[in-house]
Amino acid sequence: MQTQKKNLLGLNLHDLEELFLELGYKKFHAKQLLKWIHQRYETNIYNMTDLSKDLRDQLDLNSEVQMPHLISENTSKDGTIKWLFESGVGQAIEAVFIPESDRGTLCISSQVGCALDCSFCATGHQGFNRNLDVSEIIGQLCFANSRLPRRKTGLPAISNVVFMGMGEPLANYKNVIKAIEIMLSDYAYGLSRRRVTLSTSGIVPNIELLSDACNVSLAVSLHAPNDKLRDSLVPINKIHPISDLLDACWRYAEKHSNRYITFEYVMLENINDSMEHAQELSRLISNKPAKINLIPFNPFNGTKYKSSPIRQIKKFQMKLREKGIIVTTRKTRGDDIAAACGQLAGKVNNRVITRLGERKGKAVTLQ
Repeated sequence: MQTQKKNLLGLNLHDLEELFLELGYKKFHAKQLLKWIHQRYETNIYNMTDLSKDLRDQLDLNSEVQMPHLISENTSKDGTIKWLFESGVGQAIEAVFIPESDRGTLCISSQVGCALDCSFCATGHQGFNRNLDVSEIIGQLCFANSRLPRRKTGLPAISNVVFMGMGEPLANYKNVIKAIEIMLSDYAYGLSRRRVTLSTSGIVPNIELLSDACNVSLAVSLHAPNDKLRDSLVPINKIHPISDLLDACWRYAEKHSNRYITFEYVMLENINDSMEHAQELSRLISNKPAKINLIPFNPFNGTKYKSSPIRQIKKFQMKLREKGIIVTTRKTRGDDIAAACGQLAGKVNNRVITRLGERKGKAVTLQ
């Protein structure tokens, strides 16, 4: 029986060095291979001409460079592009490219579906299937850069990566960290830590791990200023309540000087958008290294929520600014192709709902 070839797309520098040593070659070839794959987007091993023919033969025996399989591509009227990638029989993930005058941001997925079941998120409504492996995560970035024209500066199209697509990144911790290592490597994408943002719903133990492993920008899906409301919107709050979550955030910021934590707050009409909620929120983060990103709710089929009116969002923003808090409102992009925040939902056949414990401290299974 023929064994499945190893996808070189998901190996970091250390992995590749080990591979070349096992094959009896010098480990410096790892840097050459990283450049071929992640800077030249080459998928044919035999086109990597600064590797010897014998070495290419050896690599080709048991390995390959396999990009994600594209199912569809949709372009919004505002230039946003959404790609749907195959991830198994009947399964799919989505990645979104958001072009702006000074940057190109890629929003990527870390799981097929999501088990955290946030009530206002289309991905949460579809359920959870599995974690993405490293090649599937980094493959979204490699595919996008290979597909898009370079910027006028000659640099690749993608300047920023945000883990804000399908899934909870910190529930796929090991694979996400390895993918980030490849993104930051000078022999691959050479992205700045400040230009890679990981968004989490609040898996506190892995925020602590992330702080030691790789100090990328951290965004936290808060969405409510008190535990009672957040329990209903973001169920993992029943395990890691707001006080524990914020303590982990402040430790993260303290460990990495001049690093602000971004708190994402989706604006839901008559749910979390009152002036009392703004007052509560300001008490949580005043005089802390924090900023708030207000997100107008983007509807999807079957949701019970409506977005707060623009005038209410502005009032909420002004209330926070009165307290000296940095506040921005996210511009909705790609909503005409269901590519806006909270709308990503590749098809998932089997819904698996995580049984979140009601009492504080109950363990969550982490990969």
